[in-house]
Amino acid sequence: MSIFKRGRVYWYHFVFNGEHVQESTKQGNPRVARQMEAAHRTSLAKGEVGIRDRKPAPTFSDFSKQFRDYIEVQCEAKPHTVVFYNGKVDRLLDFNFLGSARLDGIDEALIDRFILERRKQVAPGTVNRELATLRRMLRVAQEWKLIDRVPRIRMLKGERIREFVLNREAEQKYLESAPQPLADLATLILETGLRIGEALQLRWEYIRLEPLAGAAFGYLRVVDGKSKNARRNIPLTDRAAGVLGNRLADSQSPWVFPNRDGQPYLVTSLNHLHQKVRKSLNAPKDFVIHSLRHTMLTRLGESGVDAFTIMRIAGHSSITVSQRYIHPSPEAVERAFQRLQTQMGKAGLVEAKRLTAATFPATIEGEVAASR
Repeated sequence: MSIFKRGRVYWYHFVFNGEHVQESTKQGNPRVARQMEAAHRTSLAKGEVGIRDRKPAPTFSDFSKQFRDYIEVQCEAKPHTVVFYNGKVDRLLDFNFLGSARLDGIDEALIDRFILERRKQVAPGTVNRELATLRRMLRVAQEWKLIDRVPRIRMLKGERIREFVLNREAEQKYLESAPQPLADLATLILETGLRIGEALQLRWEYIRLEPLAGAAFGYLRVVDGKSKNARRNIPLTDRAAGVLGNRLADSQSPWVFPNRDGQPYLVTSLNHLHQKVRKSLNAPKDFVIHSLRHTMLTRLGESGVDAFTIMRIAGHSSITVSQRYIHPSPEAVERAFQRLQTQMGKAGLVEAKRLTAATFPATIEGEVAASR
């Protein structure tokens, strides 16, 4: 390093890639002057190898505008998803300490502060939806190289999970009380396990009421959904095919469940009809439209359908979700071992000698003696 004093301030000079560099530090302290020279050398070296200093990370508030635009494009075909994210971003921005924070300053401590404040206002489930939105926002920021890491975000325990299941008697009363198109929509969900959004987006071109050659049922096709697993074909039971056949006979729209304007019914409109029926029957508040899908999948599990098949029917993104509907009874476990033993017998395997309770002590003593 080479510094020299000119008047009351220090200058530095050095040669970089054959070029002479000389600048004033405007400082009278030689230690500071040497630090400034070193910083200048480092800056030139970074530029030489294509390294550029990262711009300061934007504030959470500023980034939220970019994220909203991103969601508008990514979820263009899912307006309800766009509304969901916009609402959750609004709630996050209600906390000034979060909105004013730079993205790279959002760490576990700041998130815990948000959780403590928000938990005073709402239930764990609501906080978890907002935390999930925050996590997605930070992951997008990481993909855009605005931050290096996403802090760990832990979901709250104690979230209330709606697991209401209709019994057959309650189902009949509900369907008899439900106006159209809610009655037909509910029947279809109870027979197919469709999500409410999937049912409302059904078009007649995606439905085949008559079975294909070699098949036992007609089917409907889900062409879009929450994940790639949501795209699937679902067989139509006689009741499901009957409901769709009756609607097709009177339909003048490409949509299975059109409103007065010929467009698909809104989820909010169906929820309003459902709530009126639920109140008239004095049914629990946990009975939401999604309970119809939950009822169908629960019935599949109770009938002995395995988790992987339920995953395929329901369009779940993970087998973990499907396993919720599997509750093996002692009889089912016994049948599983009976099938295993039958397969072993067919394979010609020699039956192992059964050990009685009386033989265990002798066996154990023999093993101990052998080990000595």
